[in-house]
Amino acid sequence: MSANEDQKKAADSQLPNDINENIEVSIEKKLKALYSLQQIDSQIDKIRIIRGELPLEVQDLEDEIAGLQTRIAKYKDEVKLLEKQITEKNNSIKEFNTLIKKYGEQQMNVRNNREYDSLTKEIEFQNLEIQLAEKRIREFTDELEVKNQSIKESKALLKERESDLKIKKNELKDIVEETEKEEKALIKKSEAYSSLIEDRLLAAYQRIRKNARNGLAVVQIERDACNGCFNKIPPQHQLDIKMHKKIIVCEYCGRILVDDDIAAQVKQNL
Repeated sequence: MSANEDQKKAADSQLPNDINENIEVSIEKKLKALYSLQQIDSQIDKIRIIRGELPLEVQDLEDEIAGLQTRIAKYKDEVKLLEKQITEKNNSIKEFNTLIKKYGEQQMNVRNNREYDSLTKEIEFQNLEIQLAEKRIREFTDELEVKNQSIKESKALLKERESDLKIKKNELKDIVEETEKEEKALIKKSEAYSSLIEDRLLAAYQRIRKNARNGLAVVQIERDACNGCFNKIPPQHQLDIKMHKKIIVCEYCGRILVDDDIAAQVKQNL
């Protein structure tokens, strides 16, 4: 053994026991605070899971209702246009009939066959215009029936969706009222425990939690395995975790690991 190693050993032996104890207690406190924070945040997650997809369902229904209202308004505009076009065609038919009557009367007073034939062609032309207008009126009328049917169906669907929305909103309101008080209390506790954890460690916790599918950033060892990814933890690592001398993460999933002792103490105090 070298002289330097002898000196280091001698110096270590002279360190007060409470220094090592303070280091251990400091790490232990951090682990307890982290695991406590995880337990509280997991409870908040459960409350939000209870609400399930209701907020999204409410939003989807609101979007669908807005879409239906827009569609109905568009159909109504198209109906007005079709009715206007039918009215215009009917007015045109009246004008064509007036001209036919006029040309018929003029035929009675023609001076030659040329004038008579010219008026006959005008009458035939007006009759063709009437036939075309009547055809367009039939087309507009058929289209009008389709639009009115679409409006009727859309209104029925809108009424159904508005009823669904009312039910979903009441369900969401009831769940929020039931869990809001508990959630607020847990959020307050979460903030309190977060304030006990140094910024760097808290940032790491939040990063791990964000990336974890189940929101678990701190897990205990169960059956010699990480309770987050369920991979086996080497015996030496398990021993280090039980010593509470440093914060150890799972080499497979990166979650912070705690032993049964820390977990039991936290669960007893929460």
